[in-house]
Amino acid sequence: MERQTGSIVYRSRPKLGELLLKHTSLTREQLDEALDIQKKEGGLLGEIMIRKNMILPHEIMRALCLQIDIPFIDDLKPNDIDPKLVIDIPINYAKTKEVIPIYKETTIKGDILTVAIADPFNQSLADDLAVLTGHPVKTVVSTSMRIQDAINRVYEKSSTNIVEKIEGEFEDTYDLEGPIDILEATEDDAPVIKFVNSLLFRALKEKASDIHIEPFEKEFVVRFRIDGVLYDIIRQPKRAHAAISSRIKVMGNLDIAEKRLPQDGRIKIKIAGKDVDIRLSTVPVSFGERLVMRILEQSGTVLQLDVLGFSQKSCALIDKLIFSKYGIILVTGPTGSGKSTTLSSCLVKLNSPERNIMTVEDPIEYQLAGVNQVGVNAKIELTFARALRAFLRQNPDVIMVGEIRDKETAQIAIEASLTGHLVLSTLHTNDAASSASRLIDMGVEPFLVASSLLGIIAQRLIRKVCTKCRVPHTPSEFEMTELGLTSLPEGALIFKAVGCPSCSKSGYSGRTVIHELMVMNDNLRSLVVRSTDSGTIKRAAIENGMITLREDGIGKVVTGQTTIDELMRVTHAEV
Repeated sequence: MERQTGSIVYRSRPKLGELLLKHTSLTREQLDEALDIQKKEGGLLGEIMIRKNMILPHEIMRALCLQIDIPFIDDLKPNDIDPKLVIDIPINYAKTKEVIPIYKETTIKGDILTVAIADPFNQSLADDLAVLTGHPVKTVVSTSMRIQDAINRVYEKSSTNIVEKIEGEFEDTYDLEGPIDILEATEDDAPVIKFVNSLLFRALKEKASDIHIEPFEKEFVVRFRIDGVLYDIIRQPKRAHAAISSRIKVMGNLDIAEKRLPQDGRIKIKIAGKDVDIRLSTVPVSFGERLVMRILEQSGTVLQLDVLGFSQKSCALIDKLIFSKYGIILVTGPTGSGKSTTLSSCLVKLNSPERNIMTVEDPIEYQLAGVNQVGVNAKIELTFARALRAFLRQNPDVIMVGEIRDKETAQIAIEASLTGHLVLSTLHTNDAASSASRLIDMGVEPFLVASSLLGIIAQRLIRKVCTKCRVPHTPSEFEMTELGLTSLPEGALIFKAVGCPSCSKSGYSGRTVIHELMVMNDNLRSLVVRSTDSGTIKRAAIENGMITLREDGIGKVVTGQTTIDELMRVTHAEV
């Protein structure tokens, strides 16, 4: 359909309804009925037709593509797709965005990549894929189901070669004494060794904190935890799992023949001259052994509290607490919330020639010059409690206990804090107010807990929004209610995560701390002595000026450091 103004001819887009009448089995009566419903109730015409079973979703998609002049492919053929095309596109990204390259054509100007997408209106994907692949991109449209099926088939095919080489091949003749330099693998090394080395190298490159290898009925999945969130990295056929798990277990000095019981080990590797310590844990599950490797980079760099994300006010209060002559300071939070990093930052401030500082940790995460550090070793019964007893005969000024797990450790730590020693430790509780109750539940007398506690820091790690792709965001009424706000503070900068190549499409880059700091006073101590519930203790602490985890997080949202979605994800239990 055309219209002319002067010498300019305008081509108008055909209406969706007319296209559906022409190219599908839709009748004029059905179209009129759908238009009447749209007039009364609103909504998209296509969604109304699908809801009323007038038409199928792929027919709507084909008509939309005709309307906006984009090719539609109803029948993707995964067997015709070259697996090399997907090498530069992570499977997690392909599945999330529903995209897959289908062929590459060579022109005078260079190679052009044709990519199938499920959303015809998301043409920005072409720009992102051009960056990822290094080629100009043309888009065609197919259904979500066909694209997901093609992704599964093509990515599995792309990994077949290495799997065939790994299958049944395993060598345990390599020298595992001392750190293994994973960059020294040669062409003569077994494929399984090269595969494991490349996995470790990629995890370090992408700053992953954990590697998960999970076996299922027909495949095994490798996932990385990056900035606290798990991402699918690769999926491989099941037959390669045994050789890979055996290689990793030998690196960790575990018994490769024992597959019925959980095992724990440690791997030391070297990459680019940097030592990396890896904690290895295996657990037998339905379809094999599940392996988790926690990566601890021995960089020796400990950040200051303000760089970690603590406010100036909290830094000043923590400084005052840690320079006390005696008492106990606790840092609480779930696994992976940065507790050890916070304690190490405190020890760096305390570290001086006139202080004898001793730590017992499992494992030693930061090497601190001038600090006497002991690693727990269950095999020889060197526990937290046993090390603590030995410390008290070494005349320490400051003791750091990696974690209070049981009554014996709690009892010794608290008694040490009451006899002239400053004790720093961690505890697994949801918030600061629950910590006293947790110690009492372990069997420590309430009056001892009240007398010894100086302060409690509860913390979480929250992802920072990527500064290269973030976009301004106006909170909805629901979001404001969830945050507990009636209005935004003046000058608030709120952003929404988008995703770009710089942040691996996650929308976030790096993490910072949100925290609450409960400093003990006479009122709080009297509540602890009476074994008061944690809710009452928390209300009293707030009256005393404590900023809660959620409130500290809101402060980071309105200053543009993180997003509302991320705050909700991390503090859903701390409302």
